[in-house]
Order: sequence, then C-alpha cells, then structure tokens
Amino acid sequence: MNYFVTGASGFIGRRLVEKLLQRPDATVYYLILERELPMVAALSQRWGEAAARTIPIIGDLTQPCLGVAEADRARLKGNIRHLFHLAAIYDLKASAEIQEKVNIQGTRNTVAFAEAIEAGCFHQTSSIAAAGLYEGVFREDMFEEAEDLENPYYRTKHESEGIVRRECSRPWRIYRPGAVVGDSRTGEMDKIDGPYYFFKLIQKLRNLLPPWMPMIGIEGGRLNLVPVNFIVDAMNHIAHLDGLDGQCFHLVDPNPHRIGDILNIFARAAHAPEMSLRVNALMFAFVPQVIRTGLAHFKPARRMRDQILKDLGMPADVMRFVNYPTRFDCRETLKALKGAGIAVPPLESYACKLWDYWERHLDPDLFIDRSLSGAVKNKVVLITGASAGIGKAAAIKIAEAGAKPLLVARTEEKLLGTRREIEARGGAAFIYTADVADPASCEALVQRVIAEHGGADILINNAGRSIRRAIENSLDRFHDYERTMQLNYFGALRLIMGFIPSMLKKKHGHVINISSIGVLSNAPRFSAYVSSKAALDAFARCAVAEFSDSGIEFTTINMPLVRTEMIAPTKIYEHVPTLSPEEAADLIVQAIIYKPERIATRTGIFAQVLHAVAPKLYAVIMNTAFRLFPESTAAKGQPGDSPEPSLEQISFAQFTRGIYW
Repeated sequence: MNYFVTGASGFIGRRLVEKLLQRPDATVYYLILERELPMVAALSQRWGEAAARTIPIIGDLTQPCLGVAEADRARLKGNIRHLFHLAAIYDLKASAEIQEKVNIQGTRNTVAFAEAIEAGCFHQTSSIAAAGLYEGVFREDMFEEAEDLENPYYRTKHESEGIVRRECSRPWRIYRPGAVVGDSRTGEMDKIDGPYYFFKLIQKLRNLLPPWMPMIGIEGGRLNLVPVNFIVDAMNHIAHLDGLDGQCFHLVDPNPHRIGDILNIFARAAHAPEMSLRVNALMFAFVPQVIRTGLAHFKPARRMRDQILKDLGMPADVMRFVNYPTRFDCRETLKALKGAGIAVPPLESYACKLWDYWERHLDPDLFIDRSLSGAVKNKVVLITGASAGIGKAAAIKIAEAGAKPLLVARTEEKLLGTRREIEARGGAAFIYTADVADPASCEALVQRVIAEHGGADILINNAGRSIRRAIENSLDRFHDYERTMQLNYFGALRLIMGFIPSMLKKKHGHVINISSIGVLSNAPRFSAYVSSKAALDAFARCAVAEFSDSGIEFTTINMPLVRTEMIAPTKIYEHVPTLSPEEAADLIVQAIIYKPERIATRTGIFAQVLHAVAPKLYAVIMNTAFRLFPESTAAKGQPGDSPEPSLEQISFAQFTRGIYW
C-alpha cells in the first residue's frame, strides 16, 4: 500500500510515517524541500530498517502542485492509496502572512496535487482551532458555525479545512487534534506551545517558594490536551477503516481539565506550590468594556504586561486560552476507536514525563549563552581600580574571555603589571592612568576612551576608598567624608554620566557599581564609606527607572568583606571569613552575564530585612557589635599596633560573615 505524506519531518508527521511503516506492505513517499535533503539521513535513522521503504519527493508546499517534478507526478499517478496532509504552521507566534501562505495556499496546492495524481483518500490534519472561539459544544459535523476567527491561526486553520470540504473531489477525511503535547510514554516534544507556555511560570514559583506554600491562581475554561502518540495512533486507525469518508473526527480528550487543574497537575509534577485558592477568570468579564479598553491602551499598563509576558516567554495570544469557551463532542471518534485500545491517557499519568522532558530539553534558559565570553567578547570593558585587588582579578577574567579591557588606576607601574599578567595568559589590555577622584582627570579619561574606542560597553566602577573610624572620632575630620564622597560617589558618577551619551547612541550599555554590604547592614565605624556607597546605590536605582527602555542596564554589587589592601590595617580581618579578590571578581562576572539590578549576599539581605522589620532591635544588635569591636589605634591617632582580637570578637565576626566591623 502506497502513501504520500506532507510534513513528514514534523513532530506528528515523522511519528505517523513510523506508524505507517509498521505495515509490511507500506511504501511511504514524503514531500521535502530541496534544502532539507540533509534531514533524510536523520529521518531514516529514526525509522530504522523500514526507512528503505520511504522515498523523498522534492517539492515545495507553497508552489502549484507542490512544485513536484512532472516525472515524479507521473510515477505517483494512480499509485497513492492515502495522502496525509500534515504540513502546516502550528504556532501562535507566527506572522499572519506565513500562516496564510502555508496553511491556506499550502492546503490548496496539496488538494490540487491530490487531484493531479488521482490519490485515493485525502486525509487533512486540521485542528480544534478551526472552531475559533465557539461558545458551547462544537460537534464533529459542525464547520460553518465557527465563531471569532479574527486570530490568524484560527482563521487559517478554518479556511484550510474549508478548502478540503469545497474543492477536493477525492474522498476525504478530516482530523481535528486538540492541543498536542509530548509523547505520554517519553515526554518527547519538539517545541514550546500550548500549556508549555505556562511552564516557566511554574518553574519560577518552584524556585522561589516551597511546595507547601498555598498560592492564589485562576480558574478558567477547559483546555483540551492530547499526547502526540494518541494523535498518531488514532489517525492511523481511523484512516484504514471503511465507510468513513466525508467525516470529521475530533482527536480530543473526552474529559478535559480546566486550566486551573492543568496548572496544578504540572505544579505537582514540578514539585512547585499549587494554586489552592483559585479565582474564576470569568469574573473579569464583568469589568466594563470601556475600562478594559482603557487599560489596554494605557501605556504603563501595556508595558508592564508585555514585560511580564516577555519574562515568562508567553505570546500575548496565549492569555485567550484562560477563558477558552469551546467544548468538543467526539462521539464519532470514540465510535471509530471502539475496541482498538486507543484512548487519551489521563494527564496525571504522564504530566511528570512532559515536565521532565521540557526542563531537560526545551527550557529556554538552556539555550542562553551563560558564558562570560558570550557576554563580553570584543566588547569594551572599562574597569577602575584595576591595578590591584578586585579590579585586577576581574580584569584578568574579562580579558581571558575575549573582551577589550580598559584598565584605569592612578599608578602606571601597577597597571603595567596587571597588563603583563593578562598578556601572559594570551589576552590584551589598554591602560589609562587617571585619578577618578579628580574632576579634570575624569573628564580627560572619558574623552580619550570615546575618541579611541567609541565609549565603553561595560563600565565597572570599582575604585573606592574606605575609612574605618567612629563618628565621635571624626568630628574634626570632615574631610574624611569629602574624600570618600569625591571618589566613591562623584568620581563614579562622572564616569557614568560621561559614557551615558555613547551608550544611548548605541542603545546598549551596562554600568556595574561595586558597592558595599555596609549599605545593607548600616555598618558602624564606616559612616563616611557607607554614606558614599549608599548615594551611588540610590543614583543607580533612579537611573534604572529612567533608562529601562533605552537598553542600558545598571547592576549594584553590595560586596561583602574582601581580602584586599583596603582592609589590611584592621587586624581582626585576618581572623574572620573573607572573599578572595578572585571570588569577588566572580560576582562581577555574574553581574556581566545575568545583568541583575542587585547582587547581595544572604547575610546582607537579612540585615536589610531585619532593619526594615525591627529597626529598634536592629539598632541594639549593631550597637552591641560597635561596642564589642574597638577603634583601631590608627583611627584614634595613636602609635602602635591594634591588640589581637578576642575569641568573642572572632566568633561574632564569623557569625556575621562578610559584614564590616
């Protein structure tokens, strides 16, 4: 028995061919674009030894008579018992133009081809989308009754089915699958579609909350999900039964779940919190149309909606499924399948397989380049304070990743040392001597970088000054506050504002500010340092609000205690946990790759939360620590070394690891 299949390389098509080949007398001809001929080997491998009974036919769905050569048409004429038309666009995100070209014109061309080769029975793979958004039960003998076909996907699926009904003189059968999901036995799926659009939301909830946490969700319409192996088995069986020409078959679940139940089934499969309290989405229908229309045209609301959908990888049209209004009668399908042992398995029995396959093979995060090289290769990265410590360690990592690092510091000799280390590792770097605390030096640096490199793609404000001295010992040292502010805040600000114009022109840029955990913990004895860093943090928060639509990102790193020259004078830091410069540089790498608004340790975040919830209690704790750790002899202006720290001091510092004392 000879078959002809369009879409044989597709998700359903390759499985249908595999099923047809189980008949020992089957020979399958299948349409393939000339540029897709390299796929033949992979398809043959999938079909195994039976692939010897498959014959690729070069053609094009969008061409008259499928673009099949006259010699091939002559060879096929009168020799094809069943023609299966599966090639189509099944994608809500596809443009209306491509859907019309493939779904409508492609079907018309396939029908004409079937007429030309005098095919036996024409099998059209349609979709439940052909019913549009029909309110109520849509039977298998209904077609013209479809409603709300404005969406290109619904409209083109409806029209392509109409072409078969009106223009095909060959015997025909139509199959309307529900929303096709992966194989119920293996979970295998080829793309994100239908319910898979909600998987990223479920994953985010799982990563954020424990599974026992009750969630508020939605209760909407019923979504009809069917695994691909059911579709293939049902089509193969019905296609070979006698007396069913001219009929349509709903390949659907007779007992579909509501969307709230579906989300909870997949939440259980993902070990994510379930939506225990559900609000019926139909309640939103009572909102006056004028208000809904107003919100739809309110730019801030539209931007927030678009950003949320973008973060979750959802097309806007998928939200229409929340209140999906159509139920599908499938009595003719059930009658045809009776006694064949072919039925839709319960979603609960294979949801875990779908989830597992998606997370291992389809999760969009798997295909994002998370390497530093992917983020910085050939980009200009300016690093202040690059002659030692965190800046030097970060510069080496960034140079190794293929960036063009611009190393900035006051001392040329030290910068040359950093560059030599970079060159010894096979990288390259440019050095610029500048004092970021000096306005004229900053201005000259910005002008040179713009003239020589066109600006900076990534600006890392790392240079900083720290002073450990209690306020009562600083009453006559106002210049301490001026010095820290001049470098830590005004210096960083001059560079940011100097490079912003070129970033705006290029529509991309990233500013990374090395701040301090002290901003979160309100560290005593560091009022001058923390105040300057807090000012920079506040500026970055304001800048994010202004530049979020301009392609410029801002990241603040509330850096914990790092083992650098800056902390060397304080002897207690020799006995407490600290980050190495290389570990601190890894936080900068994380900032470059992921571009978060903030990076902070859990200790720092806990300190900030505790201060917000119980400020009086927090003040007592910090004051106790302030009294526990004495002023250094240098801060008091006295000669000699500070005494060795006590066991109590060391224990407390270790308990509050990363915080400055």
